[in-house]
Amino acid sequence: MARRLTLECLKTEAASGTVLGLAAVAALVVANSPWSADYFAWLKSEHVLQLGPIRLEESISDWIKEGLMAVFFLVVGLEIKYEILRGELSDPRRLATPVLAALGGMAGPAAVYLLLSGVIGAPHQGWPIPLATDIAFALAIFGLVGKGLPSSLRIFLLTLAIVDDLGAIALIALLFSEGANWTPLFWALGLLFIGGVAAQRIRIAAPLWVLAFAAVWYLTLQSGISTSLTAVAFALIVPITPRREDHQSPLKEAMHDLHPWNAFLVLPLFAFAKAGVSFAGLTLDQVFAPLVVAIALGLFFGKQVGVLGMAWLASALKIGARPSGASWLQVYGVSLLCGVGFTMSLFIGVLAFPAAVDSPEQVEVKLGVIGGSVLSALAAALVLAIASRRLEPGGNPQADGPAPAQGA
Repeated sequence: MARRLTLECLKTEAASGTVLGLAAVAALVVANSPWSADYFAWLKSEHVLQLGPIRLEESISDWIKEGLMAVFFLVVGLEIKYEILRGELSDPRRLATPVLAALGGMAGPAAVYLLLSGVIGAPHQGWPIPLATDIAFALAIFGLVGKGLPSSLRIFLLTLAIVDDLGAIALIALLFSEGANWTPLFWALGLLFIGGVAAQRIRIAAPLWVLAFAAVWYLTLQSGISTSLTAVAFALIVPITPRREDHQSPLKEAMHDLHPWNAFLVLPLFAFAKAGVSFAGLTLDQVFAPLVVAIALGLFFGKQVGVLGMAWLASALKIGARPSGASWLQVYGVSLLCGVGFTMSLFIGVLAFPAAVDSPEQVEVKLGVIGGSVLSALAAALVLAIASRRLEPGGNPQADGPAPAQGA
């Protein structure tokens, strides 16, 4: 059952990668068309939501960042909880290699960025931007070029990306949660505690879950911290144990219901809002600005070195093994694929440089993320295509000999 749900999520994420790519391309086209001014004006336009005495006024860009992306982080939180308790992360034998690879995949980009920050003067606060992997894009590319490759590589990539997301969420909590208004935050935490206790004792209907999430989201917004954090916390109180009446797991139901909305609405809208870069008047100095170069090279070089290096180290020290049936060339291709850091990288970029969507800093963040992600995707596609051709008819890698039986 766990494997089936994981594969269903993989199919959804891989399909959404195509939609995500189209949304990003559409943003670039519109941002460089006669409608460019209207596009950026729309993103900065203020819109009001009023329900009785509750009034919220935010720009379209902020509604997407703090509103729709809360749904994205809720789904991420549900996935993390499921994988830890029932999925790939529940098996200690499968954990060592992808977890260490994920840690290397965060440390590598940070080291590359900070090194370049000292050498070429990239803004110091941008170092968390290249740390994240975009699982939707990565799986979509893997699906296109990875035919015939071991399925263990997909699971390795998924597990690594989940740990990667967990690390990114922890960074958001540590780095971008200053200046909180504690009163509404305490109310939000109180609701989470009450909801968690109640969910263990009684059956909570779906509409009440929606109302509770809306209340926690509103209180978090009033507190001034990122709604991504309490969205993940809310996911942790959703029960995974099946109900006695119908033997259905509330967490699995929520994942099943929210995945399509997240994959085909939330993420494409975010991509359309955040990927638009106007090339009008863009100079070479801007294209090769320190921030752009540091982000791009952090994603491209830092990710591949960190992921592959730690995966190899885990195998060499006998505390893990490479994915079963896979060669090191194939693992290297997946390591390159981890440099596709679109959604989460852009989100962290908004938090690190809280400026207008068409500000110089945001333009440089977008150029760096898009440049590093495209470079990583092309290199990964090439390596994985070569690796798939080097497979014997029986599916065993030729160059590296038999892989260890233990999966990752």
